[in-house]
Amino acid sequence: MIASTIFALDQLSSTKGRVRRACVFAVAIVFALLAPQAKVHAQSIRPAQLEQLRIQANQALFIDSPLPPLAAHTFATLPVNDNVRIEHVTFATQFGMRVPAIIYVPTHHRGKVPAIVVVNGHGGDKSSWYAVYTGLLYATAGAVVVTYDPIGEFERSVTRASEAGEHDKPIPGLTHPERVGGLMIEDVQQAVRYAACRPEVDSSRIAVLGYSMGSFHTILATALAGPQLPKIRAVVLSGGGNLDGANQYWDQGRTLNCQAGPYRALDFFPGGGDARGPILYALRARSGPTLLMNGTEDHLITQFNELEPFFVGLRDRIAAVSGSRTNLPETIWYEHVGHRPSFIDRDAALWLNKQLHFPNWTDAQIQAFPTIKAADWVTQTGVRISRGYIVEPKEGGINALDLHLPGLTREQLSAVPLDLWQKDPALYTLPGWIPHALAAESTASSVQSNHP
Repeated sequence: MIASTIFALDQLSSTKGRVRRACVFAVAIVFALLAPQAKVHAQSIRPAQLEQLRIQANQALFIDSPLPPLAAHTFATLPVNDNVRIEHVTFATQFGMRVPAIIYVPTHHRGKVPAIVVVNGHGGDKSSWYAVYTGLLYATAGAVVVTYDPIGEFERSVTRASEAGEHDKPIPGLTHPERVGGLMIEDVQQAVRYAACRPEVDSSRIAVLGYSMGSFHTILATALAGPQLPKIRAVVLSGGGNLDGANQYWDQGRTLNCQAGPYRALDFFPGGGDARGPILYALRARSGPTLLMNGTEDHLITQFNELEPFFVGLRDRIAAVSGSRTNLPETIWYEHVGHRPSFIDRDAALWLNKQLHFPNWTDAQIQAFPTIKAADWVTQTGVRISRGYIVEPKEGGINALDLHLPGLTREQLSAVPLDLWQKDPALYTLPGWIPHALAAESTASSVQSNHP
């Protein structure tokens, strides 16, 4: 049990770092061993029942089954540097709507390549600095990277603004706010399907990286993935992953549409609200490993004291559900660090290389790469960072692998030609989705009233 809480301490970049990290884990493990073991109440669930719960969860979140045809369309291809090009793409999601995406493609590789999907946090979209950096970084490594706009942001906002937060606002007449979260989870699954269908991609080497709200959508999307999706080889969750119990962080109502509503919709799981995390992780474990990267001063994690003792208990509860300790979530902790997308640092790159086998990088190269503070790169390039996040404890303090990556302008990061977007913004935006969702609710209500 103790060994599973520690990931690759020998991969830390300095002796000082090793000592700090070891101290964090030592304290956490002592608390974990002293914690009441009565909290392990998860029920063992047979594989067939677990699969049925997956199907029911998709239904509870109004995720399409089958998922809609992708009908992907490429508008343009632009070179970024000698190693990477970007493609302006859209693919389909619910009700025939389109998801604008920027795809980062390696220009030099041999054979099939891995793919990575980036899932943004609140206020984030494909123009966020970390989406751009992740795309450029791992495309240089030899992976295809898919970045896209969540509903209500950038090209999926009626104002084309970033940090619009439209998906958080109440929708009059919508009695199931979890539909919004279900759409966002379906978007993740469609992005994975798009990555898998590309001719240069090895569909057995796909990873999904989720940050903050995106960590929540990522674990649900990968746990609830059905036969239309490939087995997702690797998942990295940063600033999240703490799928907690009733009336705790993910249940809270201030983000009802995209977080609390979807999580509450899964209360039907055997064991109720406290069983959601173990069951979702047990479903995810069927496909591959998951890495959680968090800071010890991240309020999302520490609000309910969900440090390493919580995850030790969570691993035990996942194993109790599945009857296996294979692919239990691994954890990396950063001392004195707050909310961050850490999946562009050395720890993440080494872990992803172990899972995906980057065509252009070896572990030795990753160990030798210099680093740059995210705040410095953002300042140099002008790529957008969310308000208040350029500071050291948050995103600005990330030690990102430094390959002298260029910035991209907002125009370069717009997937759909503006004149085409303006002809039919409802094809991309939340106001275009709402009438379809309300009509679906009305139809379902009518069917239910006719068949009590």
